[in-house]
Amino acid sequence: MPRRAGFIEVQFTYRKIHSWQTCAPQFKVSRFCPPRKSCHDWIGPPDKYSNLRPVHFYIPENESPLEQKLRELRQETQEWNQQFWANQNLTFLKEKEKFIDSRLKAKGLELRAESGQKATLNAEEMADFYKEFLSKNFQKHMYYNRDWYKRNFAITFFMGKVALERIWNKLRLKRKKTSN
Repeated sequence: MPRRAGFIEVQFTYRKIHSWQTCAPQFKVSRFCPPRKSCHDWIGPPDKYSNLRPVHFYIPENESPLEQKLRELRQETQEWNQQFWANQNLTFLKEKEKFIDSRLKAKGLELRAESGQKATLNAEEMADFYKEFLSKNFQKHMYYNRDWYKRNFAITFFMGKVALERIWNKLRLKRKKTSN
């Protein structure tokens, strides 16, 4: 596969807002544009906030309305996914920092040791944080998973419809050629 500007050329051819989505800042995904002559989707390097790889979708000149609906659904799902994980990762980092600070203060320790090295907690203490964080965010993750499955089912359904539409169009084209 050819590589260009950190992106890989790949050959593969509803916006529901919950209260947990509205309170976090909006993050922008890389705005890289693939070369004009490219006729494939492009996958970029991981986003620094969400850690997900953004996809830049190819738009064919003769895109059917059904193919357009599929592409738009995929783009919308990608943006929704990027936003959720950017917000989730930011929340995780902030809460982790607060947890470490509070535990170090409770022990009478500073955030930085005399050597300038950042003070840390042991694995057992961090396990308390991870358990608490997951428990506190259980509902949010449950809604995310439910919506993710709904979106992916819809995308899969539209992919099937597009595949059937393409087969139908090829069969019609063959019939026209044989009847002429």
